[in-house]
Amino acid sequence: MTRKQMGSYRSMKQEISEIQYALAHLGEGDSMLGSSVINDYRSGYPVPQTIVGVDWERLEWQKKHYEKRIYVLQEQCDAIERYVEEDIADSLTRRIFRMYFLEGRTQKEIGKFIHMDRSTVSRKLNALAQ
Repeated sequence: MTRKQMGSYRSMKQEISEIQYALAHLGEGDSMLGSSVINDYRSGYPVPQTIVGVDWERLEWQKKHYEKRIYVLQEQCDAIERYVEEDIADSLTRRIFRMYFLEGRTQKEIGKFIHMDRSTVSRKLNALAQ
C-alpha cells in the first residue's frame, strides 16, 4: 500500500458521500427530462409533435453508473482499512496510521495524543508508507 493510496482515503470517503447524495436525489427537478419528436398523422399527413417526459433509460444508466462508482470506491477504502488494521503488526504504528490516514489528524495532534514528538510520528509514517 503506497502513501498516495492511503492519502486518498478521506477524499474517497467524501466522494462516496457526495455520490450517495446525488443518487438519493436523482431525477429531482428537470434534470432527467428528455424530449423527442414524433409525427402525428391524425390530420392525414405527418405533423411533427414534441413529446416531453422522463428519460428512463438515462435515469437508469446514471443510477447504475453511480452505484458502480460507489462500489469501486468502497472496495478501495476497505482495502486501505484492512491494510491498516491487519497488515501493520506494531500496535503503535497501527494507531498512528489509523489516526493520520483514516481519521485525518495532523502529526502534531497524534504526537500529543501518544506522547511523542512530531518528528517521531513522521518517521513512523515514512517507515511503512512509501
